[in-house]
Amino acid sequence: MERRTDFCICCRKERPYLLKKTTVIQEIRERKYEFAITSAVCSVCGNEMNPPGLIDQNAEEIDRQYRSAENIIGISEIEKLLAMYNIGKAPLSLALGFGEVTISRYLAGQIPSKEYSDIMRHALVSAEYMEELLNRNRTKIGETAYRKAVIAAKELNHLYAPLSAKLKAVIAYIFSCVQEITPLMLQKILYYIQGVYVALYDAELFPEECEAWVHGPVYRNVYMLFKDFKFNPIDDDRFSLLEGYLFDLSDPERTVIDNVINSFGIYSGKTLESITHKEKPWLDAREGYVDDQPSCEVITKTSMKTYFKAVNEKFRIGSEVGLKGYVEHMLSV
Repeated sequence: MERRTDFCICCRKERPYLLKKTTVIQEIRERKYEFAITSAVCSVCGNEMNPPGLIDQNAEEIDRQYRSAENIIGISEIEKLLAMYNIGKAPLSLALGFGEVTISRYLAGQIPSKEYSDIMRHALVSAEYMEELLNRNRTKIGETAYRKAVIAAKELNHLYAPLSAKLKAVIAYIFSCVQEITPLMLQKILYYIQGVYVALYDAELFPEECEAWVHGPVYRNVYMLFKDFKFNPIDDDRFSLLEGYLFDLSDPERTVIDNVINSFGIYSGKTLESITHKEKPWLDAREGYVDDQPSCEVITKTSMKTYFKAVNEKFRIGSEVGLKGYVEHMLSV
């Protein structure tokens, strides 16, 4: 709890107050919901107080909790739609099959129906679906707005084409778990996910081949997709499209990804790069190359499987504890 002061109408004086979480019940669209909000209580008389900003804060919190409970799209996600498809509010409304001012109302805080929310969510994760809507409602949209939006949709459709569906699902899951990730770190996390999975289950998790580049293992098409971010964290509204693949992973696949993220993911990309430079798969693929010499030699899944199976015998990398033990060992050698 946090201690501050404000005017108490009961004491008629400036008093300290305590902030605490309370539960309120509200009826929305003929259904009752419980919301956790913040209350301010006078520490002298116990009367509820109303410090500046608290009403707005609780209104925002109730809105967020209601949308979460009903799986309703948020304002920030609607703003992503506008940016992704290079389209204005009125044309977007018409393209989605809504009234002309509907999107403006949603951005002002009006909560969409579940039906309309699902349409917007679908457009957010599928450029193909958005292109279909644009063509279906073309006559309702100005030609210039249509042309700009459909070009954006086509570009987004091609953006992830080089990646397999499974790799898209893995990257989407990583993005959902990690708050901030650079392209270098992503490459190493993908390498360890594949290595651990193939060692534990004798099968690849995704079909893409890994190459032994100067800075460690690299998946070429992933590099091309995120190269513009260089050493900066990956952040782009267009990557919302990956969320459509989140459900294409099994429980064992998610467990491996979770374990790798929770062990390797606490280190920087450069630290992970230094570990890969000590491992046999990368070293063998780089044999005959000097340190800074570029190469595109494949780190075969067989070499990864052989190496990480040996690692598993010693460290039991089917668990987060085992993987952390392996990382600590590699950092010490």
